[in-house]
Amino acid sequence: MTHPLRHRDFRLLFIGRTISTLGDAVVPAALAIAITRATGSSGALALVLGCAMVPRLLLLPLGGVVGDRFDPRLVALTTDLVRAAAQIFVGLELIGGEPSLTHIAVAEALGGIASAFAMPTASPLVAGTVEGPMRMRANALLGSVSSAARLGGPALAGVLVYTAGAGWAFVLDGASFVVSAALLATITVRRSPATRSSLFADLTEGWSELRSRDWYWTSLIGHGAWNGAAAVLLTLGPLIASQRLGGDGVWIAMTQAGAAGMLVGSLIAGRVRPRRPVLLANLGLALYALPLLALAVAAPAPITVTAYALAMTGLGFLNPVWQTVVQQEFPAQVLARVTSYDWLLSLAAAPLGYTLAPLAAEAWGSTTPLVFTAVLVALACAGTAAVPGVRRVGTAGREASEDREALEAREAREQGEDRAKGSDRSESDGQSGGGCKSATEVGS
Repeated sequence: MTHPLRHRDFRLLFIGRTISTLGDAVVPAALAIAITRATGSSGALALVLGCAMVPRLLLLPLGGVVGDRFDPRLVALTTDLVRAAAQIFVGLELIGGEPSLTHIAVAEALGGIASAFAMPTASPLVAGTVEGPMRMRANALLGSVSSAARLGGPALAGVLVYTAGAGWAFVLDGASFVVSAALLATITVRRSPATRSSLFADLTEGWSELRSRDWYWTSLIGHGAWNGAAAVLLTLGPLIASQRLGGDGVWIAMTQAGAAGMLVGSLIAGRVRPRRPVLLANLGLALYALPLLALAVAAPAPITVTAYALAMTGLGFLNPVWQTVVQQEFPAQVLARVTSYDWLLSLAAAPLGYTLAPLAAEAWGSTTPLVFTAVLVALACAGTAAVPGVRRVGTAGREASEDREALEAREAREQGEDRAKGSDRSESDGQSGGGCKSATEVGS
């Protein structure tokens, strides 16, 4: 099997995503330091984070419709440029020495809006640059880069903040988006445009595709529970680590071990081809109950750190496996909409966890919400094993997908040969990129 990086279009997509992911990885720490330095208020940081998160969640379904209606390459390119402008603007505000909280909040909101349109294009871009048999390895490569960035991003952010200043971290992130956009402009992405209809009809069609597959919507319930549990752990974990496990260094060790675990999980996903990929990946997510229980009973630091590393290994394994199965099981013309609902339903539980965790801890102590959340995430993720579709999806679907893609590739080659014959197809040849299902879209 040919390695996906041997294909020019995916190689350029991979390079662009690697650069922009590394740029993104330095922003969370730099933003937290910059806002708290400028305002001295955690509420101000919450406001800025909320300005980015709320429009992203609200507009994700619309972003999915746009990603299916139009060329996902052009959508991703445009959103990269918008996010570049927003991050560079924030960087210049901070470098100027008198940053305005309002200006930064508006810029982050603009970046959040752009993200809502960019996120649904991720799967169509991979599906349009890599053939089916290579997608698992391609998704694993992208997952490994993301995990490595999580591992090294905070350290790079610290170097930038304490040497050049927080503003330069944002300028670096903006520059990374510019590079990503420039690379997107040079690649070719196959696409199957969705049939034009009303916005409501497009949203309904995407939702119907989601509901028609029991393995998909039941897994999303588990993924939502996982994100809610992660919010609880990230809210209560730092204080428990500091006060009961040996100090702030334990929490730092947990976060680094978690990032390393994600990297290992992504690498494993690129090496194995399980017969029941969704079942195995969901069982891996259920491991998140381990660090929740370890924190609940204040287990020794080495046990807690190891438990968190195992849990994040499960997440690192799930991400490329899940993306590959989704790309194989859903028609290309609805892929962006399905992906947008995936993100929306998976992330919606996180704000609930951030809100309820401190309230529950104040009322009953930290042990109760941690144990409850551990049981919830274990049942929601491992419980998907009872769903027939979760146990069944994988091998048969992959074979059918590869047959379908081979047929579409053959049709595309035949159309290219017909156009090369000339005269009787000259009018059709004049339409750059073509409009039929298997035609390729050429970047300009």
